[in-house]
Amino acid sequence: MKRATTACWQTSTGVFLALALFAALLAGSSAAAQPAPYPVIHYTTAQMLEAPGPAGPLEAVVDAGALGTPWREVALPYAFARELVPQGGTPRVTTRWFRVQVGGMDAPGDTAHFYLKRWQTAGQLAVYADGRLIYRSLGSPAWNLFRHPGVFIPLNQSARVAAPTEILVRMDSLQGAGGALSSFYVGNTQALLSHYTVREWLEYQLPFMSSAAFLVISVFCFFVWLWRRKDPLYLLLAVFSVLQVLRRWHFHTGLERLPVSDAWFGWITLNALAWQIMIIHAFLQMLHRQPMPRLTRALLALTLLFSICTLPLGLPLPALVLLRPALQLLLISMVVIVIIAGLWHSVRSRSPDGMLLSFAIAVAVGFGIYDWLKGQQFIDMEWFYLTPYSATLLLSTLLFIMLRRYLGAISEVEQLNTGLEQRLGAREAELADSYERLRKVEHEQMLSNERQRMMQDMHDGLGSSLTSAIRSVEHGAMSDAEVTQVLKDCMDDLKLAIDSMEPAEADLLLLLATLRFRLASRIKSAGVSLLWEVEELPALDWLDPSAALHILRIVQESVANILRHTRATEIRVSTAVEGSGVQVIIEDNGQGFDVEKTLNEATGRGLHNQQRRALAIDGTVAWTSGPAGTRFTLWLPLQRVGSGALQPDL
Repeated sequence: MKRATTACWQTSTGVFLALALFAALLAGSSAAAQPAPYPVIHYTTAQMLEAPGPAGPLEAVVDAGALGTPWREVALPYAFARELVPQGGTPRVTTRWFRVQVGGMDAPGDTAHFYLKRWQTAGQLAVYADGRLIYRSLGSPAWNLFRHPGVFIPLNQSARVAAPTEILVRMDSLQGAGGALSSFYVGNTQALLSHYTVREWLEYQLPFMSSAAFLVISVFCFFVWLWRRKDPLYLLLAVFSVLQVLRRWHFHTGLERLPVSDAWFGWITLNALAWQIMIIHAFLQMLHRQPMPRLTRALLALTLLFSICTLPLGLPLPALVLLRPALQLLLISMVVIVIIAGLWHSVRSRSPDGMLLSFAIAVAVGFGIYDWLKGQQFIDMEWFYLTPYSATLLLSTLLFIMLRRYLGAISEVEQLNTGLEQRLGAREAELADSYERLRKVEHEQMLSNERQRMMQDMHDGLGSSLTSAIRSVEHGAMSDAEVTQVLKDCMDDLKLAIDSMEPAEADLLLLLATLRFRLASRIKSAGVSLLWEVEELPALDWLDPSAALHILRIVQESVANILRHTRATEIRVSTAVEGSGVQVIIEDNGQGFDVEKTLNEATGRGLHNQQRRALAIDGTVAWTSGPAGTRFTLWLPLQRVGSGALQPDL
């Protein structure tokens, strides 16, 4: 058993080793069959042939040997000088040819590309591979001096076709306009593609995105300004953003697809920068709040003059191209003046926002000077242009300033709200204290008034009745029954005075019910039946203890008169709504009396008291009497328009 296991293990190991050896041989044969990728060759020198103008037509096939001589060796990048001040005469076009021999790619098996980092010329560019045209620029000759995306073109369409052995580059340039051709690469497509993609993203796509961000910000700031017209900073920022987009127009559409003529495109880009300088000056003044009227008028006049003088109405296009560097120097001088003035006043006024913006603009101007020197071929052309990145710097600075101002405004509002809340709390405390003192004063005044009212009422009613009874008893003028009746009347008066102090809550029916409770036993003992036929009445908001006592005494007097004088067997009490008031009606079936006669005689003292009390609460009383009985009506208003004064009983 052990020997069988060992044999099986040895057999399995042998099979595994055989399979591994076979796989290695197969991989080696595949690798040997696949050709090695093309190398990447960086060309820093080339042969150049200069052919003075006029430039010939662009041919589809060119023989380098037939172009002429002499060819001379030049270093790449190669730049030809630019004249800052154009010389007299009509500018002519010069053609320059650059030639390199491609080695190490004569066998098929891989794809190759030609990668040119940068080229600038006031003319056309064409690339030939083994004499065949494989690329030509489509943009305007006048604006090919702008930074272009790198040229990345295939040299063979498939791996089965061998790469060319000779690369020929043609550059046409306007005399005095300058130009340059960078070094270039030839080699494996994948290796060059990664290098091309990274550089183009950093140099082209990033500035494009910053310009697009400016466009979005311009729309946003414009609508904010429509909402807040009192803050012109948002309008200035919106216009500045639009001008920034116009300055970088070619980053959005490309120089090959401009919708305007070359001359007008040059005018737009130059004047967009000029008016941006004017807006920056206005922006800085608003930040440091130091007006500079003379400088403002001078800059405005110079900007208007610049815009008018550079209008492409009669000036030929080549002249505009040649004058552009001098015009750019003029604009740089203007913005330097703006920076110096803005920074000076920002420091004096201690404006951090003004100093920050001045510093950011100074950095952007430094970028601009660097790019101007680069455009005049004073600096290696293969280095990155920095001006496109200044848009990101300015955008970030302006947004930071606006955000800081916004947060500052919010903080000020919060501080104002806090101060307002504190002042409001203090004022509320003062008002609460004043209200409490006023309430105490009103309470004391109310108690004083109630004491005075009760004293007056007891003096005029209860006191007067008791005094009269005492005098009558002393003189023997009253019988025991009469004395008893006087004492009962005094008790009723005292009870009414106590009942009037109970809160009636503006409810007249509740007040009448209290009176019914007090008088029910007296009415019953007199052998008179009481019919209570009251209905729901509106509330009387003016019903206070004083008014309640008036109503109780009026109704009590009416019931007392019925019991004393009419010999009635039935009393009916009812209520009703009448016009703008309510009525309390008291009817009896006793013998009537002459109302007019009673009112005119001295015996009508009780009726007069009822009239005075009704007048004191803006009410009225009325009597209708006949053989079948008497009807007494008390009318009370729903809303009092005045107040009367209770006259003492006589």
